Amino acid sequence: MEIDKDALRAKYLEERNKRLRADGNEQYVEPVGKFAHYLEDPYVEPAPREPLTDEVTIAFIGGGFAGLVTGARLKEAGIDDVRLIEKGGDFGGTWYWNRYPGAQCDTASFVYMPLLEETGHMPSEKYAHAPEILEHCQRIANHYGLYDNALLSTEVTDLRWDDELFRWIITTNRGDEMRAKYVAMGTGPLHRPKLPGIPGIESYEGHSFHTSRWDYEYTGGNPAGAPLDKLADKRVGIIGTGATSVQCVPHLAKTAGELFVFQRTPSSIDTRNNHDIDPDWFATLEPGWQQRWLNNFTLLQTGGFAEEDLVMDGWTDISQRIRDKVVELGDVSPDGMLQAYHDSDDEKMTEIRQRVDQIVDDEITAEKLKPWYRQLCKRPCFHDAYLQAFNEPGTTLVDTDGKGVRQIDATGVWVGDTHYELDLLIYASGFEVGTPYERRSGFDTVGRDGQKLSDKWADGMVSLHGTHVHGFPNMFIVGPSQAANLISNVPHNLVERGRTIAAILRHAESSGVEQVETSLEAERAWVELLEAGGRSFGGDQTCTPGYYNNEGIDVEDGSRISALGYPDGPVAYFNYIADWRSTGDFAGLDFR
Repeated sequence: MEIDKDALRAKYLEERNKRLRADGNEQYVEPVGKFAHYLEDPYVEPAPREPLTDEVTIAFIGGGFAGLVTGARLKEAGIDDVRLIEKGGDFGGTWYWNRYPGAQCDTASFVYMPLLEETGHMPSEKYAHAPEILEHCQRIANHYGLYDNALLSTEVTDLRWDDELFRWIITTNRGDEMRAKYVAMGTGPLHRPKLPGIPGIESYEGHSFHTSRWDYEYTGGNPAGAPLDKLADKRVGIIGTGATSVQCVPHLAKTAGELFVFQRTPSSIDTRNNHDIDPDWFATLEPGWQQRWLNNFTLLQTGGFAEEDLVMDGWTDISQRIRDKVVELGDVSPDGMLQAYHDSDDEKMTEIRQRVDQIVDDEITAEKLKPWYRQLCKRPCFHDAYLQAFNEPGTTLVDTDGKGVRQIDATGVWVGDTHYELDLLIYASGFEVGTPYERRSGFDTVGRDGQKLSDKWADGMVSLHGTHVHGFPNMFIVGPSQAANLISNVPHNLVERGRTIAAILRHAESSGVEQVETSLEAERAWVELLEAGGRSFGGDQTCTPGYYNNEGIDVEDGSRISALGYPDGPVAYFNYIADWRSTGDFAGLDFR
């Protein structure tokens, strides 16, 4: 296809500049005051219980995938005294809170849902919906006995190391003051809702909610996809057009009397092609299949070569296009690789914009739904009903030309000089990502000699492997940062981290040691390695603003360091950490 690259670059720059804001992450409103209820659990009423003052071998803070997979690996390693502490009323993390209609994973179930072989579960669809993923979280917890010692509906308020007892002291909002020999944290970034900082947001008097606190009592329907039958006579507005909105808008469009989708920046919408899983085919998979699928997906998604694409989705398509373009151009230099990325992305995004024209009937609406940026500037979306929703007679796209909603008042929303009166206003504005760690987790962590983790990381995260922090003995962090940084499939990072922590604790407990801690030298060397490699998630300031690039604001050194990943990429990191934990000497850690 013929593409005028100069014109395309100019268009990308023009659209980016429309959306630049000096306030960056500060544009969002913290859920406090009138909105404090967005932090509460609408699904489970906490059961009364007496405060605990006991001791466990390891306490894990967070009951999402991070806690579940780590707890599972610890149990497999023979460490039974595991306690998961979760502020929600059940396990699931993101999948406990997100029950909006249409919610489903956007990475294939076979690589997204962990421990499928271990629990004997076959996903029902290539992209499982939220109820099934939540059920799988509960399945993992039941399979490994993680409910037995868990504290649900419990939020940690303070975590500090006792230098005399060699124990972590954990206090909670339920009056607990327990001890743990080890602690691990997997609070993740996708659980604390954020709201758009639109003037007058507090003044709206109609019904409203955040998508992570969907009010089915008002809308009708349920998480399983029943029609939102109470909206038939309602004027509904939704602010936000990211991954969440892409999934729930089709359900709103089918049922709402009128639906207004307020758009600042359109998402990139590629095909999803979801389908049911054939049980007969699933039965042919040989033992070890999920690890092979994980390895295959990660290899292909990061530009490697494999004889077969097992997953065959939009993520592997992105990377294989770039890889094939490198082969076509025959230039493996850094400049050649960059050219291959640009050329393949230009072709892909042109196809995505053409797809809008093929699906959306109204030409003006279609034009406004076209994304003018590189596909990986924002979280790519894959859906086969979102664009079609704008063909529904009651659905209106309100494009703000990059400016966003101007104001909210008691009865509705202002875009420019036009007022939209609403009965229901839905905030599909996502979760806090770029805010300080202690704000998202709800507590600070105090290590040896009273040092706070927030102070230790004041100039950016420092760690060994993204897991261990000097001055914070017997503490482990579970996430993708400063390690593989595989953002297309976060659970893969967590599975490997869980295996590693289990191996360390098995060694520590069998050796009778009291403390495990990275040396300061190993921590420094790891961060220097990452800095020298310069591989980072996000930070591309040529992109349209979003959470992938810190809302278009230049990344400070601290944020840049926190976003660094293993220089040779996820595949190399997973191989490295597997070798590191299997040698038995755990280089860089001190066992005392």
